[in-house]
Order: sequence, then C-alpha cells, then structure tokens
Amino acid sequence: MKKTAFVTGANKGIGIEIVRQLSEAGWKVILGARSAERGETAVSELTSLDVEFIQIDMSDLKSIEQAADMINKNYPDLLLLINNAGMPGAFSPSFTDTKEEDLRNAFEVNFFGTFRLNQRLFPLIKDNEGTIINVSTDMASLDHMQNAEFTLNAFDYNSSKTANNAMTLSMAYEAKNSNAQVFAVTPGFTSTDLNGNAPGGKSKEGAAAIIVGYATDGQRHNGEFLNEKGVYAW
Repeated sequence: MKKTAFVTGANKGIGIEIVRQLSEAGWKVILGARSAERGETAVSELTSLDVEFIQIDMSDLKSIEQAADMINKNYPDLLLLINNAGMPGAFSPSFTDTKEEDLRNAFEVNFFGTFRLNQRLFPLIKDNEGTIINVSTDMASLDHMQNAEFTLNAFDYNSSKTANNAMTLSMAYEAKNSNAQVFAVTPGFTSTDLNGNAPGGKSKEGAAAIIVGYATDGQRHNGEFLNEKGVYAW
C-alpha cells in the first residue's frame, strides 16, 4: 500500500520538485495548485509517476473547503501534508515601506489560508499518525531577524511566516502526546518565482530535497524548526 501525500503550491518551483521526489520515492502524491490549467500541466509533466491533481486556491475559503472535503473523502489514508503554497506580499524593502494591503495579502495566503487547510486536515493526519510540514523561511525566525548580519527586512512576507511558525508550535503542542507530528522547515535562500528567481540561491531540486528529507527520515521532529543543518532558532 502506497503512502499518500498532499503538497500545496505544487505546480512549479520547489513544490513540483517535492512532488517529483516523493513520487520517485514511492509515494502517491496529490498535487495542489490554484490554477486548474497549470496544475493539470504539471501532472502531465510527471506522467510516469503516481500523481493526481486537486485545485486549491489558498486565498479562497470555499476552494480550501472543497479541497479538504475531497481529501477527507477520497484519500482517508493521507499521511503527509506539506504546506508549500506561499506568496511574497510585495517583498517590501523595509518596515517603513510596507503597505497594509500587501501585508494583508501575504497573511491571507501564508497564514489564514494555511490555517484553514490545517484545521480541516489536522484531525485526519492525527488519526493516521502522520506528518504536517509548514514550509517556512529563515526570515520568519525572530532570532535570525535580530542577529543576522544581513537579512531581507520584508515585513509583509516575514511576519506572515512568523505567524505561520506560531501556528506550527500550537499544532505541535496539540500533537505532542500522539504519534503525529507537526514541524517547520526552511530550505534557505532558493532561486524561485517567489523572489523573481534572484541569483545566488539554491536550486529548486536542492531545496525540495531538504524538505523531502525531513518528511521521510523516520525521525520525530514534532515542534522543531529545521534548516539543512538541523534545528534552527525560532
């Protein structure tokens, strides 16, 4: 019996690489994407693998409800949820330059959308003794923001991911006396569409491998924030 995973924001970038790597490792993977056309195209690029598509718009409550209902009904054996979908806000260059509209847009997907999906799938994952990974960023770490020599002070994006980290810990607290687990992973700076494919970052394949590695290593990571070297400061 194949293990089943659901990956959001998976039609391109790190997301599609997570899907590819999990599938190649023998998982059945449900690829979640906002655009039906792009999602179906992504699945067609992975023809030799066991991948299916579910449309999910992380800024739309009804879309999240429909996707979660489909998962609960059609994939009751779900063992792994990877919340990879995200949006940058405007990647504001500073706190002063941050616009409230961009802040709200970032929170709508990175926090509220992920919250809605997690609430609807957490009971299933707990019952199945599975894993939820909330994909995070170095800049979500308050320790990093305080102590790094250089960091991107994009308050809209960063704070939405810090709130997401708080959600990870709240969920992990609830899972601590079960065999289920919830944790966060930052792949580190990766060149993707999210940052305009900024030069100097990791490859999408390399970033995905970090996330897939923690998802499948058989270790208990409940309540941890992890980067490629191990536990990272919140």
